[in-house]
Amino acid sequence: MNIVLLGAPGAGKGTQAAKLVEEFGTPHISTGDMLRAAVKAGTPLGTKAKSFMDAGELVPDEVIIGLVTERLQDPDTQAGFILDGFPRTSAQAVALDADLAKLERPLDAALLVDVDFEVIIKRLTSRRMCRDCGFIGSSDHASCPSCAGEMYQRDDDNEATVRNRLSVYERSTAPLIDYYRGCDLLVSIDGDRDVDEVYADVKRNLGL
Repeated sequence: MNIVLLGAPGAGKGTQAAKLVEEFGTPHISTGDMLRAAVKAGTPLGTKAKSFMDAGELVPDEVIIGLVTERLQDPDTQAGFILDGFPRTSAQAVALDADLAKLERPLDAALLVDVDFEVIIKRLTSRRMCRDCGFIGSSDHASCPSCAGEMYQRDDDNEATVRNRLSVYERSTAPLIDYYRGCDLLVSIDGDRDVDEVYADVKRNLGL
């Protein structure tokens, strides 16, 4: 299946993508990872993107879309893909649809992992990470259950920062939900449940 992944920061969409990758081997394409790889490889689009990044400017839509369509021509994507972190706006979604139509590889679904913002705030502000092994746990963990290392709170997991990130998401990315609903592609899943329960619902709703 060709899927776009939607959801606010902290909704758990990355966890669900990882489960789909593990079970079905579908490539999980993160635009951040793709940008870094293209810059490192020195591809023409990567070089173009680097010039904007070095100047501290946003990489233009046409460059990002070019990178996405270039990546979607790799052999490992032929049986399907999961796009994460792109599109971020309705304009990007329209441009992506046009390019996918040219490739004759239209989207099958826009998967939204939906979680109430107050739940996300509680979830992220209680998140803790292990300094030694990177294990992600919660404030319930006095020490890392994996390696007994020290657990700490990341600077960006404080309430003010989390609320700001959610506000930015709501302004810029949330309109995508209406766009994909209008295209009859939106599959909305309640993400405020046990991870495996959410995943079972994801598969059922995607017909997997």
